[in-house]
Amino acid sequence: MTTLTTATAPAPAARPHLTRWLLRLHRPALYVWSGLVLALAALLLVLHGPLTDAAADAWRQYDACTPAHLCRYDQNAILRYKDWYNYATLAAAAVPLLAAGWAGGALGKELESGTARLAWTQSSTPVRWLAVRLAIPAAAVAAGTGLLVWLHHLAWAAGHGRIDTTKEWYDVWTFHTNGPTLVALALCGLTAGALTGLLSRRTLPGLGLGLLLTGAIWAAVQLLMPRLWPWRTRSGQALFDLPHSTWTWRSGTLTGDVPYGDYHPASHYWPLQLTTGALLLAVAALLTLGCFLALRRLTGRTTA
Repeated sequence: MTTLTTATAPAPAARPHLTRWLLRLHRPALYVWSGLVLALAALLLVLHGPLTDAAADAWRQYDACTPAHLCRYDQNAILRYKDWYNYATLAAAAVPLLAAGWAGGALGKELESGTARLAWTQSSTPVRWLAVRLAIPAAAVAAGTGLLVWLHHLAWAAGHGRIDTTKEWYDVWTFHTNGPTLVALALCGLTAGALTGLLSRRTLPGLGLGLLLTGAIWAAVQLLMPRLWPWRTRSGQALFDLPHSTWTWRSGTLTGDVPYGDYHPASHYWPLQLTTGALLLAVAALLTLGCFLALRRLTGRTTA
């Protein structure tokens, strides 16, 4: 009897999955982002409920005061609402800068340390490597920022009309943190940081340049935003009869010293949000294209 044996060739080593590798490599950043979103979400829920109710009660007490009676109202509740609203708003508005700093520093570090080239030789091509490093963080940033925007809008709306010091819809920080423009701006920050990280190929320059580029985008959009939707114009006495919550932008005088002004009513809120968001998404798309062009120049590869 003859026994036949067949030699089995060793299986090729399994390539590490890009998504798992990315999550493992940047696990601390994921924990920090999740903690930040949860902490801000909790603050906004408290702001929406107990802090707003207490401040509204205090304002009712204050508005009921008369010169003939001793005025008693909870001033601390009013100040507490004002302070925590500002803290929550500014923290949410800082998300685009955080995204830019992380993306610039992370990609710059991977290129500086050689981790990126190791991934290109062991797991995937450079194009797939970059696509994963843009897509996964973009999904996390969009989801977390979208949740914060929704909760912030709920908190702001709960106080609007009940608290005399509530910010108007056109306040620069309130406008962005109340709508989708903040999500689009966060994606711009992420792609801007990625581009500066790819161009600098170092950690600190990538981080710093990402912050500067995102700040420049924010400033430019703030200048353009009021002009992205047609103004309404009034002149004469009608200018002084504008409804509440009207954003008056420019004013001057016509022939004969007749005053006039350009303004946005509250009904322009969503048109301005959507046009500004669309502009920011277009900028993010251009920055993404710039990332792949920078990668192509870096590696000299054109295939995925």
